[in-house]
Amino acid sequence: MAAVESQMLALGTPAPAFTLPDPDGEMHSLADGAGAYLVMFICNHCPFVKHVREELARIGTDYPGRGVAIYAINSNDAPNYPDDAPEKMKQEAEARGYAFPYLVDESQETAKAYLAACTPDFYVFDRHRRLVYRGQLDDSRPSNDRPVDGHDLRAALDAALSDRPVDGRQVPSIGCNIKWKAGNAPAYG
Repeated sequence: MAAVESQMLALGTPAPAFTLPDPDGEMHSLADGAGAYLVMFICNHCPFVKHVREELARIGTDYPGRGVAIYAINSNDAPNYPDDAPEKMKQEAEARGYAFPYLVDESQETAKAYLAACTPDFYVFDRHRRLVYRGQLDDSRPSNDRPVDGHDLRAALDAALSDRPVDGRQVPSIGCNIKWKAGNAPAYG
């Protein structure tokens, strides 16, 4: 299992806009008026995502009622990684209880706009859609015994919702590389 770190998009960066379909074809864009925004790049088959998916589901039920708009995006090359095909995404979202939209980035342009490099890769934006956190969910990895509690990501969401500064010491996320289509990989991927 080769691990890749996130690229750490510059803090303060405006949230790149997107309009992407869920597996049923319903289009989703960044909502207006949220207290904070969480954009995460995930997939179905990555061992790093499998390791944290229950915590992702908990975050997906804990934060929308507090004003966080949450989006999960799958940018993997589904034809070459059929476990990440839209119909499998729908099954995964239902099986895991994801209460947030799980979106298909078929062109991979959204992943490029966010400098997403791995799954999972997390981005928290404040109410003004300025990046305040990019990094890991927590210190847990499939290879260690640390608890999957979402500590780092939850602290960033709580700070953003309270208009407090987010801790500037941010640890890159680590996971499987995004599966780029042939000839589509960015220089960092």
